Formats: sequence, structure tokens, C-alpha cells
Amino acid sequence: MKFQFKNLAYKGLVLLALLIVAITLWYTNSLANQLKKEEYKKVALWAKATKELSDISNSNYDIGFVFEVVNNNTTVPVIQTNYAGEVIAHRNIKEPVSSEILTRQIGIMAKKYEPIEIELIDGKKEYIYYKDSSLLQQLKLFPFFILAIIAAFMLLAYSAFSNARIAQQNKVWTGMAKETAHQIGTPLSSLIGWLEHLKENNTEKGIVKKIQKDLDRLTIIASRFSKIGSLPKLSKTNIVPILKQSINYMRQRVSSKTSIQFHSEKKETRVLVNTDLFEWVIENIIKNAIDATDQKGKIIISLIEEKDRVFIDFSDNGRGLKKSFFKEIFQPGFTSKKRGWGLGLSLVKRIIQDYHKGWVRVLKSIPNEETTIRICLNK
Repeated sequence: MKFQFKNLAYKGLVLLALLIVAITLWYTNSLANQLKKEEYKKVALWAKATKELSDISNSNYDIGFVFEVVNNNTTVPVIQTNYAGEVIAHRNIKEPVSSEILTRQIGIMAKKYEPIEIELIDGKKEYIYYKDSSLLQQLKLFPFFILAIIAAFMLLAYSAFSNARIAQQNKVWTGMAKETAHQIGTPLSSLIGWLEHLKENNTEKGIVKKIQKDLDRLTIIASRFSKIGSLPKLSKTNIVPILKQSINYMRQRVSSKTSIQFHSEKKETRVLVNTDLFEWVIENIIKNAIDATDQKGKIIISLIEEKDRVFIDFSDNGRGLKKSFFKEIFQPGFTSKKRGWGLGLSLVKRIIQDYHKGWVRVLKSIPNEETTIRICLNK
């Protein structure tokens, strides 16, 4: 439910963002269209004034007013040509004026808008070419500029929030791990003392050996938890025997209906690892595979070595995963079991990614056929 809610919230935010973008684009486009109409009216009025200036004998017009109309166009770029295409006048051309520049501008203007035709008193025709003013062009780009600012702000906010959340999770992880190690360590020290007492009193060796084995195991577990939150020491180690040892340990603790196999072409593959944490990773992934097969399936661990990387594939024929869960299973709290904290695979990701600088992911999942989780370590 938690992850479904997160997905719905994420989709809702995306839809809201798209709605804001659509409204911004629509409103700005509406303003741009209004400004475009006003600029057309301004150019048309300029053309009409130009026509009136050609009829100087017409005393019904205020020539001063006509000159004012012509001169008041300080924003819209216009070029006036005669019937032969020769430039008569131009206004608001920002580039250094030359015949080549004006010819090029006429071509640009003609592609954008049909020129306004002026029929003069003597029957000849002139044409006024125009294009959008710089203000209108900026207005068209304005929504994209605003959206870029919003996107940058959202990205920074998300990054800050994500970093704060990760830092908080790290504190929780570290605190929980250290406290667990401390809680295990206190009775462990006492048990070690009692074991020495049993040895001194000649207790049956078989019993002492079993207790010693369990105490060694508890010591390893305490050591693992104590390393979470601090930078563990890595050493170049042959991981083949580590894999075999962890697999044998898990074989002894599952039913005979579960088959765990290990395939490796090489007897020695050296990688920088922390042995205690690496064993923990292997055991957690195998436990996850055992649960997926309901303790009656096949689990195959394959070691593949390349020039600068090592891959370890864990494949099982269990119930599988939906593709939407490929990343979610490594998040703290995700579990498909009725009982469980959903911490096993999140620990795996943390150990491999944060401490060993590798990665872990689900390669593929076909229910009841093959589900493969791959670990990649850099040599």
C-alpha cells in the first residue's frame, strides 16, 4: 500500500506539473496572439499613412499627424519596397544596414507574413514587409524561460529533500545497527564466559563444540552490524571460497526440496571486498530466493568474470516479480511476505553500492521460470 500510494502521489504531481505547463503555454500564447494583432494594425496604419504621404495634394489630411503615425513605429521591423523590389525605406532593423542585410530580412519577413500592398495615387504599387517585434519574440520565449526556472528550482528542491532524507535514513541505519551490535555484544560476552566455564568442568566436547559454533556465528553477526554506518576496510580477496562457504552454510539450513548450485569457471577471482559484509549480502539474497520458491525450488549462483568487473548472478524459479517492482524491492520496508521487515535486500544494496562501489539490480523475472538478481563488483 505504501508504494502504491507513493506511485499515485508521484503521478498526481506529474499531472499537476503538466497542467501548470499547459496553462502557462496557453495564456502566454493568447497574449502573443493579441500582441501580434496589435502589431499588424500598427503596420497597416503605417502603410496607410505612407500612402497618404504619397498624395501631397490632398488637403483633407493633417500631414503632421500622418508624419507622427509613420515615426511612432519604434518596435515593429518593417521594410518598404517599390514594385521592382527596391528598398525605399526601412525602420527598426537592428542589424547594420546594407543591401545584403535588407534583402535577407525581406526573405525572412516574406516567409513569416504576407506583405501589405499599397496602391499609390499614380497607380503604382509598393509593399511593406514586416516581422514580429523583439518584444513579441521575447514573449513567445517567456514561458520556456519560466518553465526552465521552475524546473531548475524543482530539481534543486528535490535534490535537497532527497539528500536530507538519505542523511536521515543513514542516521537511522547507523543507530539501529550500532544498537543491535551493542545489544548482541553484552550477552555474547557473558555466553563466552559461560562457555569457558563449561570447558573447565569437562562438559561433553560435542555440546561445547556446538555452543562454540553458535557463539562464533553470533560474533560474526555482531561484527556485521558494527560495520554498518562506518567505512569498512576492503581487501583484495578470492571470493570463490567465500561464495562456497556461504552457500554451504545456507544449504544446511534449508529443506532437501531446495537445490542450491554454484557455477564458476575459475577457482580464483580476486575482488576488493569486506568479507563479513560480503557474506551477509550472499546470505540475504539466497534467503530471498528461498522465500520466493517456498523452500522447494532451484537456486543457481553463477560467477562471471570480465576484464575489470565481476558479476554474480542469483537465479531462482520462484514466483517472480512485476517489472514495476524491480527497483522497489531494494527500498527499505518493501516486502511481499506477510511477515518481514523488508530490510534484507535494502541492506544488500547499501553494502554493495555504498561500501563496495558496485551495483545490484534485477536483470529479469519470469514467474515460476527464472528470476535473476545480479551483483556487479569492480575489480
